[in-house]
Amino acid sequence: MEMSETKKIDVNSLYAILLREVENDTVQEVDPNLYHNIAEFLGNIKNHDYDGIESKITESLVKMITEMTSILLKIRIEKATSLDEIDYSNLLDEERFILDSEDELRQRKETILSATLNGRLKLLETVGENHRARSIVVRFLKPMDQIMGTDLQSYGPFDAEDVATLPFENARSLIGKKIAVKVSWED
Repeated sequence: MEMSETKKIDVNSLYAILLREVENDTVQEVDPNLYHNIAEFLGNIKNHDYDGIESKITESLVKMITEMTSILLKIRIEKATSLDEIDYSNLLDEERFILDSEDELRQRKETILSATLNGRLKLLETVGENHRARSIVVRFLKPMDQIMGTDLQSYGPFDAEDVATLPFENARSLIGKKIAVKVSWED
């Protein structure tokens, strides 16, 4: 079998992968396309219109795959982060994506703690200012007149469904009033 050929996933193969992961202390090597294959498998099942007994069977199949995938991801992430340094070996791109944010979180905690314990007021002020000054992308749920941003720039007017980058405080206020919603990168 060539490397380029991807192994199709099913309940048995996923169970075998999960079992191997549970039985070993280190993150196991898996097909680089694992999550892609699972997504494709579930997508194919969900796009079929089954009825009667078939629909019940596929329903429980989806449930099993969903649970196994959740457990597998959780275990792999926990194993990779169980040491002081994140162990990136054998992790898939999707898992590295998750862990990059954990790494960032850990660094931020250390920065704040260190600045606080070492009396570095300037650093704390800068962090606070930068955080308040950052922008957020929002999608408007209803029309909105022009507003003055906390950065003293004017924004708008906006129609429903418009997307805009606004200063954090303004965005937070609009989100709180249900006038807009935060747009996450995958939308």
